[in-house]
Amino acid sequence: MTKEVIVIGAGIIGASIAWHLTKAGARVTVISDSGAGGIATPNSFAWINASWGNSEIYFRLRIRAMAEWKRLAKDVPGLPLSWCGGLCFDLPPDRLEAYAAEHSSWGYGIERVDAKRAGEIEPNLVAPPDFAAYVAEEGVAEPVATAKVLLADAERLGARVMVGNVESLAHAGGKVTGAVVSGQTIRADEIVVAAGTGAPAIVATGDIKLPIETPPGLIVHSRPYKKLLNGLVLADRLHMRQTAEGRIIAGSDFGGGEPSENPEADARELFAAMKVMLRDADRLEFDFHTVGYRPTPADGFPIVSRADGVSGLYIAVTHSGITLAPAVGLFATREILEGERDALLTPYGLARFAQ
Repeated sequence: MTKEVIVIGAGIIGASIAWHLTKAGARVTVISDSGAGGIATPNSFAWINASWGNSEIYFRLRIRAMAEWKRLAKDVPGLPLSWCGGLCFDLPPDRLEAYAAEHSSWGYGIERVDAKRAGEIEPNLVAPPDFAAYVAEEGVAEPVATAKVLLADAERLGARVMVGNVESLAHAGGKVTGAVVSGQTIRADEIVVAAGTGAPAIVATGDIKLPIETPPGLIVHSRPYKKLLNGLVLADRLHMRQTAEGRIIAGSDFGGGEPSENPEADARELFAAMKVMLRDADRLEFDFHTVGYRPTPADGFPIVSRADGVSGLYIAVTHSGITLAPAVGLFATREILEGERDALLTPYGLARFAQ
């Protein structure tokens, strides 16, 4: 029997889950109050990576997700995906070497580079670093455009995408049976909540608590400009890349730094620092800044699972949405339709917070 599934959220995670479910034969309705792209996705740095700061078990999930991006790109032509490489020198040399040694031992393709090689990778850096780690296999997925392409292809395959405010979950006898949208209940066999920062309020209507923080991140955006950057540049206190339309975007880290009481001044200061780092940037102009709120589970790791004691509900919330999206979409689909939970998701159930 064909399963009816509602996916709440149209950011990169919701779009990926909706596409994978529809491709697998489910009847899918996507509901979002913000339209395609969601809330957090438009403010993403959009870095696809399995880089530093990971335990090996989380690294394995991320490296699998990178491979799933390549699979997804074959299945969905037109995804705005680029394997542009990442040049990292935002750690002291001893810590950068420790990162490179550890991740290299796990199979990550890290090249240790000097100033000459760094200058070849990014010729427009005014002062190439004496020591950096370069990973050619890292990339970006233009976030909103990617979500829109996935949702459009899901619609082509038969999904329905609608704009609406999900007021609550409908539930009876320990089972979630639908979603209440603008006073109307839409029934389904399964509800997937992939609504980012909006997820806690939605699942709270089913007496479920999501331990999620929403730290702000300030990102500056230039006006479109000629090509200055080949890939991602992760410098000390300044991470930047150039988008497909030519904008250079930057934050004090890839998630964006926490703004002060005057975010406009912070943005202007950050933009000025970025211009100083780049050759031939005299005519580069500031356009705008964004302050995004990242849905970050309390321990920093994804929540991708059912909720214990409640059937018919699946939750997918993570800060690393861009990297993990294709793997989360694939694994969630298998679990929802076939009852098969991938071993890579074992540490990331909601139940861990109850322990």
